[in-house]
Amino acid sequence: MSHPLKRPDFDLIAGWMKPGETVLDLGCGEGELLAMLAERGIRGWGIERDPGLVLAAVENGINVIQSDLEAGLAGFEDDAFDHVVLSRTLQTMRHTQQILAEMLRVGREAVVSFPNFAYWKNRLAVLEGRMPVSEDLPYQWYDTPNLRFFTLLDFESLCAEMGLVIRERQVLDEKGASVAEEPNFLGSLAVYRLGRG
Repeated sequence: MSHPLKRPDFDLIAGWMKPGETVLDLGCGEGELLAMLAERGIRGWGIERDPGLVLAAVENGINVIQSDLEAGLAGFEDDAFDHVVLSRTLQTMRHTQQILAEMLRVGREAVVSFPNFAYWKNRLAVLEGRMPVSEDLPYQWYDTPNLRFFTLLDFESLCAEMGLVIRERQVLDEKGASVAEEPNFLGSLAVYRLGRG
């Protein structure tokens, strides 16, 4: 499998899992994360909507189901997985609360990563009168798959409203380095571990 650009959020996500555990990767693409996890002894399955990416994942030896996440995860039983991952996809979902609730129904833990719209470079672009384009928001306003633009504080408010427990949060800059101070301003990408309240 080709690894053109290794995603720093994948290292964090993998570090939160142990050999022998199971994972469901929602919007798995070609299966890069699942391949990385398999090398560490973690059994995984993916869900992907795009037929071309499903085919690529299958060719890469990934167990993948073609399905639209907007339809939910009704085909999966409660607590079927140790972890359910939604990496850099939450901002593309129409039914944000529904998918988060489904992730924690199907898995004992949800792992979510998303671009932080409050990142200073994004704020600067808006102040200059333009929609932001960055490493973590790489699309122009007219061709973006993103439906939602939100911040760390917005996401944490939603978790509190839904009664979700934030077990861990890591915030990264555009180079993949960890951001400890002022993460909502200096962080480009957020990665969260969530549990049931």
